[in-house]
Amino acid sequence: MGKVITLFKLLPKLHQILLCILVFVTLIIILMPSDDVQASKQTVSSNGEYGLNTRYEVPLAFRTPTPPSGSEAISMENAESRKQPLVQPSVHRKVQTTTNPVATQADVAPLLNEKHFQVKSGDTLAALFSRAGLTAKDVYDVTQLPKAKKNLLKIMPGDALVIAKNDDGQLVQLRYHIDKISTLVVNRVDNGYKESIASKTVEIRNKFANATIKSNFWNAGVVAGLTPNQIMQLATIFGWDIDFALDLRKDDHFAILFEEEYADGEFLRNGNILAAEFSNQGDSYTAVRYKDGSYYSAEGRSMRKAFLRSPVDFKYVSSSFNPRRLHPVTGQVKAHRGVDYVAKVGTPIKAAGKGRVIKSGYNQYNGNYVFIKHNDTYTTKYLHLKKRKVKTGASVKQGQIIGTLGSTGRVTGAHLHYEFIVNGVHRNPRTVKLPKSEAIASKEKAPFAIVSKKLMTELEHNKQVQIASH
Repeated sequence: MGKVITLFKLLPKLHQILLCILVFVTLIIILMPSDDVQASKQTVSSNGEYGLNTRYEVPLAFRTPTPPSGSEAISMENAESRKQPLVQPSVHRKVQTTTNPVATQADVAPLLNEKHFQVKSGDTLAALFSRAGLTAKDVYDVTQLPKAKKNLLKIMPGDALVIAKNDDGQLVQLRYHIDKISTLVVNRVDNGYKESIASKTVEIRNKFANATIKSNFWNAGVVAGLTPNQIMQLATIFGWDIDFALDLRKDDHFAILFEEEYADGEFLRNGNILAAEFSNQGDSYTAVRYKDGSYYSAEGRSMRKAFLRSPVDFKYVSSSFNPRRLHPVTGQVKAHRGVDYVAKVGTPIKAAGKGRVIKSGYNQYNGNYVFIKHNDTYTTKYLHLKKRKVKTGASVKQGQIIGTLGSTGRVTGAHLHYEFIVNGVHRNPRTVKLPKSEAIASKEKAPFAIVSKKLMTELEHNKQVQIASH
């Protein structure tokens, strides 16, 4: 500053005067208010409140967006439609889940002074209440309520509670999400607390999926958007007709209709498979779910057959049914009167059908073995087991675990030797014609036919829409 003053004094007198005038004019221009300035743009009164009946310019971030009109709206609709899947869920059903007493809208409305608390590792309800500024008496009073006691005393890390207090620090409301559908609500009343369960309305939508097998069934299911559980469920439904380890071929295909559950537009979980169709080596199989939870063909015959096509989840067949096979140990021609299924040692072996165990024992050739007589016509045999799970004389159900896969007896490696005998004659378990499944009960035929026609028509419609879209 001293140097500036010294330089100013060295200037001629006239220059000093002109410089002072220039500085003075500049200051006036800077300080003078502009006519275009709107002082009221976001001006509030001296007490910090907006005035009544006064128009203020609101920032765009706080405005409600207005929908586009005219051609712009049509353009956006077309853009949105392109985002949607080609096949839409075709049926929407609402299921009201209720638990008495049911909370009203007022019970669950957000309150002032409420805070969210997340359960931490090692937390108890008392510790969480203490963090919220509540007392041990509050814990006691709330847990005297049956539903609160049942749910709040077993809170887990990651669970969340919403706690609202009044100006005196008293608990006014507590909300705890039991699951995606139900919320426990505890409200203060004159004489203590009351509890209720607020339940969302569950909406059931039908969803369609289909795929063609290119490499294997599992990959095809994943490409179709199915979950691992749905893929296994589909295999179980058709497991009596199709051997999913040996019978599938490239270009076999399937289509299914299944349920999806939503609450307030939020996806909850997949529901039941309602209808399905599976094409295997040119043969078509259908399945429809009925109200009893069982699956039947579109014509009304049970998908559950008298016998499983294979009694073990195997990796491959090491030796097929062959009346003139060379024995791998002795090298002599000896009929192989069953099928050898290779799998991991300890893999469960299932009874192919219900029946009675006529033999459960051990010898040097068969190792551990189990023979089951199903009726006067059919008998099945299971050889080389690691362990036997049933005893002679026991009754077994279809699918019951009767032992585990092993390598006992005269064998070259771990496997299950499985025989299927019809009227005393050994038949190939993989090709023998199994007895027909039972038809649906006579009194259910008419109502089932209505359900079957509706679901199979819907399945076929979705298939045609999918074909047209490609």
